[in-house]
Amino acid sequence: MIDMAEVTLIAHLLNQTLSPDATAVRSATDELNRLSLTPHFPFHLLSISTGGENQGQKIAAATFLKNHTRRNVDSSGATPSNVSKEFKDQLMQALLQVEFPILKILVEVFRIVAAADFVRQSLWPELVPNLQSAIQNSHLINGSNSTWNTVNALVVLHALLRPFQYFLNPKVAKEPVPTQLELIAKEILVPLLTVFHQFVGKAVANHDSADIETEKAILTICKCLHFAVKSYMPSTLAPILSSLSRDLLSILSSLSFDCTVAHEDVYLTRWKSGKRSLLIFSSLVTRHRKHSDKLMPDIINCALNIVKFSKNTSRLPFLLERILSLGFDVISNVLETGPGWRLVSPHFTALLESAIFPALVMNEKDMSEWEEDADEYIRKNLPSDIDEISGWREDLFTARKSAVNLLGVISMSKGPPMETSIDSLSAKRKKGQKNKKSNQRRSMGELLVLPFLSKFPIPSVSNVSQKKVLNDYFGVLMAYGGLQDFLRDQESGFVTILIRTRILPLYTIAVSVPHLIASANWVLGELGSCLPEEMSADVYSQLLMALVMPDKQDTSCYPVRVSAAGAITTLLDNDYMPPDFLPLLQVIVSNIGNDENDSSILFQLLSSIMETGEEKVSVHIPHIIPSLAGSVSKWLTSNLEPWPQVVEHGIAALAVMGQTWEDSRPEVSDSESNDFQEKWAADQAAISRAFAALLQQVWLTPLSTQDQQDQNFPTSSCIEDLSTLLRSVMLSVDGNQLIQEFKVPELLSVWAEMIAEWHAWEESEDLSIFDVIKEIVNLDRSFRLKNFLVKEVPPPPAPPVPERSIVEGIATFVSEAINQYPSATYRACSCVHTLLHCPTYSIETEGVKQSLVVVFSRAAFCRFVEVRNTPNSLWKPLLLAISSCYLCYPEIVEGIMEKSVEGGVTMWASALCHVSSSSFEAAGLTTESETKLIVMTLARLIEQLLKQGMSCGDSIQNCFTSLMEVSVQLKELQDEKGDEEEAEEAEDDEDEDSEDDDSEDYDEDSEVEEYEETEEEFLNRYAKAAGALEDGSAIIEEGDVEDQELDMELGQLLEVDEQKVVLSLIEKYHHVLIQGQGLPSQLITSFLNAFPSCGLYFQQY
Repeated sequence: MIDMAEVTLIAHLLNQTLSPDATAVRSATDELNRLSLTPHFPFHLLSISTGGENQGQKIAAATFLKNHTRRNVDSSGATPSNVSKEFKDQLMQALLQVEFPILKILVEVFRIVAAADFVRQSLWPELVPNLQSAIQNSHLINGSNSTWNTVNALVVLHALLRPFQYFLNPKVAKEPVPTQLELIAKEILVPLLTVFHQFVGKAVANHDSADIETEKAILTICKCLHFAVKSYMPSTLAPILSSLSRDLLSILSSLSFDCTVAHEDVYLTRWKSGKRSLLIFSSLVTRHRKHSDKLMPDIINCALNIVKFSKNTSRLPFLLERILSLGFDVISNVLETGPGWRLVSPHFTALLESAIFPALVMNEKDMSEWEEDADEYIRKNLPSDIDEISGWREDLFTARKSAVNLLGVISMSKGPPMETSIDSLSAKRKKGQKNKKSNQRRSMGELLVLPFLSKFPIPSVSNVSQKKVLNDYFGVLMAYGGLQDFLRDQESGFVTILIRTRILPLYTIAVSVPHLIASANWVLGELGSCLPEEMSADVYSQLLMALVMPDKQDTSCYPVRVSAAGAITTLLDNDYMPPDFLPLLQVIVSNIGNDENDSSILFQLLSSIMETGEEKVSVHIPHIIPSLAGSVSKWLTSNLEPWPQVVEHGIAALAVMGQTWEDSRPEVSDSESNDFQEKWAADQAAISRAFAALLQQVWLTPLSTQDQQDQNFPTSSCIEDLSTLLRSVMLSVDGNQLIQEFKVPELLSVWAEMIAEWHAWEESEDLSIFDVIKEIVNLDRSFRLKNFLVKEVPPPPAPPVPERSIVEGIATFVSEAINQYPSATYRACSCVHTLLHCPTYSIETEGVKQSLVVVFSRAAFCRFVEVRNTPNSLWKPLLLAISSCYLCYPEIVEGIMEKSVEGGVTMWASALCHVSSSSFEAAGLTTESETKLIVMTLARLIEQLLKQGMSCGDSIQNCFTSLMEVSVQLKELQDEKGDEEEAEEAEDDEDEDSEDDDSEDYDEDSEVEEYEETEEEFLNRYAKAAGALEDGSAIIEEGDVEDQELDMELGQLLEVDEQKVVLSLIEKYHHVLIQGQGLPSQLITSFLNAFPSCGLYFQQY
């Protein structure tokens, strides 16, 4: 029951949460959280949200109830909500009566509970009957005297249907319609369509005096219907799609594309209903063909009537332009179906002339957007990968983009077969040749689109002053950008003529037509996959000119420069290279630093050039890095967080350049290459100086300028790219002098502290951090780095220093990576081996090694326990990491495992034997270092178990059987390695000869066609993948497969003779391990063949 005293208290606390006093807000929130543990708390919040003393209090109560429900109910449906029937009934009553601002919040409470108890669990049997009754008895349907609001009831229905817009069970390839959706459709939606028909008739008839509540009801019903058919088709809805379609068509035909409307709110709602109607038609055409084929003629006619208003695009509000966009999309969807050609082709010419092309031409809105919001103009009209200017926001789905897409679909459409008997004979005579025009149907791109576009003259000196010529040619360029699929199918000479006659001449008058040049740049990028190689010099020379086009006195040329950078990036991604990279690099470097926005774009372009140019650009890197590092330094400020975009892009570009330079390191060692190696090392030192200076400014300067009380560390922005720079610095170190000059220990101390606090695991792949860790260990092995194992505290006064040693910060990062970041497990576990076995630990630093073992073994074993149910690819790295820890301190690791899980050692031993077996389904042992580590671990484990008096039982026997099997495998790997090294040279010679032969025999026509997956195969594959993800057997891993097969760095363990360890164990304990045990005879034979000296101990076999 309602306790009024408690309600009053809660209301008072809710008022306090609205206070400007942060302390009062925190105190009130804490008290509300305490009260939330009482069973009547949700009832009290619901009471206040419907009958509070003011609107602010009502909204606060509804919001707190929503958040309380989210915390306590699993909306995924894995478990029931445990919400009482009494509360559900009261919630439904409140939803049907509250005002709309409160309804928007409370309906979220309903959605969460309904998802848990109805959608997934079917535990709310009275929900559908109650909602049906509420809708039928609401005020717009049953009369104005009803206290139940029709729109409110429909909003509840919409929330109930929301989960059904997507497939509920992705593990099923062809999922049937859920029974809950079938029930809703039968009991609510089908009867509701009669009311919907009445509402639509009333709204359309009273066009000038439409009722806003009726319009809202129509819109909400449209939303409900869209969710109901977006993925599924309820069986009771299918038979009445025809009548539904007529009502939707009535809504669309009533839309006015005249911007001067009388009742703005009413028409805004009507427009939204029209938009939703088109989305329903798209779903019917793309998802439910067998139910929509008969509807397509009317749908097409309606869409054609809509898109003819594209000439008014510049004057239309956003929502009407979105409707135009959807009209084009519906036509595209229909055209891609079986009946599409028959329905749409008669309208191709009218579509092109009266709808598509008018949407493409430049208008007043484009001109104003170019000047007032250049970034928005670029997003809408010149999308590329530069500056992340492409996106999926709805406002980017413009009528122009949809028209371009439809034009591309039309251009690829083929007319009816035109082959004649003469054509057939000609085709036979030319067997083996590609003859696209004589024996195949000709596409509309060739027959209609290009001839239409050719009618528009290209701007030149003589007509550049004619505004219509420029606006129309803007549309022509937009059209060319949408024809890449069509042009890719044409002969290279065809594309060459098009580019030389219709695009490149524009650059001769570039200063006069910047809007056209920006579009021309974009077109060249879009056509990158079909540009002939011989045009490379011409294309890049024009794009270079556009890349640095200065602003005119009254016109910004920023979109020209951005589109040029985007085009060059797209061309490079399509392996369309410039004849020489040097001019491109010179232009970019000379213009970085002039303007922040332009420099940000140029840095991104530079990254793309380095990634694709590789050895062709590496020779220039030492000459340009100092200048670029200086430009980045100019924009760096110690108190600015986050950094400006230009700084982030600049550091990213430097990181790519550093990696590209490292990849160019010479490998051979003859007399000529020695000079090259010396030159490379000198250049590397110069690069490292520039990187070290930048890193010192980023990480050390903020520390030196802080007050003694301010112990905050520098920002961790760009940590991955800065780690790449740090690694480059370390690679050039050849002595203590450079270590001091570059301030390597100081940089590493700050870096280790930052990665120890790094928690953005899902935001980036921190692969470079793991590379730095291994390089630090190598550097310490050579020069004994200060603060690596033990932190040296300088005497006061001293600047702030990290609290951890370098290795302690690294250990925190690695253990967190193992626990939190599945895709980094291989690399993190690889670092475990490096950190335990490669550094030289003294008696004084043995405690550091022991603490590392504790941290690593606990993290790896806890993670293994989480994934142990199903063998998967994470098993091997985790078990190997635990093995490395075990070899260092077996008693400590055993204690950690037993403390975590009872029988933990047995669990680990069993899994270790499983992963060692050749029958292990996931990634098993593949390298010599992995196998050697397992051999040594099993030997130590067996000895430990025997010392503990566990001579009986399956555990020891299984471990010994696995030890014998893996020992044989290791011996075979070592023998094969020797044989491979001897045969390597001869194989290389044979490969060269065979490559020459293969190149001569290669026949383009013999290429195997790429297999195209069917819809059924696609659905089955994704269902299988979804099932694997759900049961945990599929783990997302980083990088390529090769990353998981790299040899581990075992350091001092490599010096251990594992054969002696195994033989010593057998010699010492053979009476327990061998005598009287039922070892497999085949395994014994294999073992004795590998180790014949052990025959003495196996005489009983």
